[in-house]
Amino acid sequence: MNTATNEDKSLEPASDQGSQAFYHGTKADLKPGELITPGFNSNYGKRKEAAYVYLMATLDAATWGAELALGDGPGRIYMVEPTGPIEDDPNLTDKKYPGNPTKSYRTRSPLRVIGEVIKWQGHSPEQLNSMKEHLERLKQLGIEAIEE
Repeated sequence: MNTATNEDKSLEPASDQGSQAFYHGTKADLKPGELITPGFNSNYGKRKEAAYVYLMATLDAATWGAELALGDGPGRIYMVEPTGPIEDDPNLTDKKYPGNPTKSYRTRSPLRVIGEVIKWQGHSPEQLNSMKEHLERLKQLGIEAIEE
């Protein structure tokens, strides 16, 4: 993946991203060809309307998304294709981790579902509980989990 500029850290549109695989973790039941778009309530923070949709280039990061998403259904991980430019997710990059080791991105453009990862390994109950407790502590401290 090539960076468009050092200023905005945007990546080239989907057609120029080569064979990079991207994933989106959620509890929504989606089918190939459907679009995941901004504008719905976020799963995190104050649950305000999300200006971005998030995608990851690692299954581990997508697994967290599937496990932590709100809703009653099972967590799901979809293979997605961005339809426009993507940028590093500031929630998981330089402010918390130097660079972008989780390979997490966001976009204002829809993501096209191209398939579903059926077999994936969730985190241990201890890891999941620890993450949920951490997110709850942030919430109690008034720290917004999502930067828009």
